[in-house]
Amino acid sequence: MVKEHFDKEDVELVEVVNLPTQVGDDTKFFLFKRFNEYISVLAKGEVFRQENVMCRIHSECMFGDLFDSKKCDCGEQLAKAKQLIAQEGHGLLFYLGQEGRGIGLKNKTKAYKLQEKGYDTVEANMELGFVPDLRDYEACAIILKDYFKVGSLRLLTNNLKKVKPLQEKGIHAVMTPIKIEPNKHNEKYLGTKKARMGHRL
Repeated sequence: MVKEHFDKEDVELVEVVNLPTQVGDDTKFFLFKRFNEYISVLAKGEVFRQENVMCRIHSECMFGDLFDSKKCDCGEQLAKAKQLIAQEGHGLLFYLGQEGRGIGLKNKTKAYKLQEKGYDTVEANMELGFVPDLRDYEACAIILKDYFKVGSLRLLTNNLKKVKPLQEKGIHAVMTPIKIEPNKHNEKYLGTKKARMGHRL
């Protein structure tokens, strides 16, 4: 088993395997660990020491990614990111276990129930005793900078908060928005992202 500590901040490369996917036959899966957190990365093509790499940092959303929920745009953003990386010919896809903006599946389900009563996503999280967004992207910044040696990238996101930790690590990150058409079930959700969380939609 590969066990490579490559940074003073205790990020460990656990294993690397070849993983042909719909993104391409030239994809590899990297499993990293930091403290008690696992970070999954799918890499297509040559990405080591490359510049202007296309990258998606995606937080787990069971409802959107697996069940194709119409209440959010998560699954559609993930699918679009994979499509763009495949077309590009190389890129990185991070998949983080930060369900419900970090509150976990149980609390996210409770938040969904509150949304049925009229709360928006921010209000629902706060009603449950959480800040609107608990997610942490520092491990991604460490992996990009200190393992893949990426100096610049095009970050597939509408969320400006994902850009800051990368820039603080010295990575030149340009936000590349993912445009998803709204539907009647997620218009309020997307409006809350834009108005209360600073997303560029």
